[in-house]
Amino acid sequence: MIIAERKPVDEIVEMVADAKRVLVLGCRGCVSVCSAGGEREVEILASLLRLGARKQGRELKTIEATMVRQCDREYIEAIDQWAGKYDAIVSMACGVGVNFIANLRPDDIVYPGVNTGCMGGSAEQGIWTEQCAGCGNCVLHLTGGLCPVARCAKSLMNGPCGGSQNGECEINKDVPCIWQSIHDRLIRTGRRADMDRVAPIRDWSSAGHGGPRKVVRDDLTV
Repeated sequence: MIIAERKPVDEIVEMVADAKRVLVLGCRGCVSVCSAGGEREVEILASLLRLGARKQGRELKTIEATMVRQCDREYIEAIDQWAGKYDAIVSMACGVGVNFIANLRPDDIVYPGVNTGCMGGSAEQGIWTEQCAGCGNCVLHLTGGLCPVARCAKSLMNGPCGGSQNGECEINKDVPCIWQSIHDRLIRTGRRADMDRVAPIRDWSSAGHGGPRKVVRDDLTV
């Protein structure tokens, strides 16, 4: 899932300083799972924005709503029910949601309510860790299901660097060297030979360095 965390309230209050009516829009997708932008977080942020405005000597009215997703055109159409009732939208979805609303509502002012971090999973209660870089050219079949692109500080493709010591990353001793983890996992699963396969020079064009990526499924298009 996409992991995000709410922006500092003061920063968001400053964003909406010129607005008298704000639509605070949550998302029931990833940001709900990581407790950054679901229904509860929308209510809390709306309350804090009203309080922040009051401290500045102005009145701010809020509309609170949460969508199924903000990355689908069909759900964003629901915004029309509040047409004319807000001056700005604070989207608590990931950056994708903010972009989607901005694309589909070109005359609306849209602000981000969260900082989008990475793609990852829940390591334990209240802790999420990055697991995937979305690079578009997956090598997990060679690395025991562990991603060296996202989980190696240097995104090395051919084993650990010289700074790795005792299974620890030289960049951060609290982070295990992912290549050590890959090696140990391949040994455990009887796939030691995969370590001898030298990865070719990587083509990073699939990672978005050629501009925004687009995926087309001809079998799903109308």
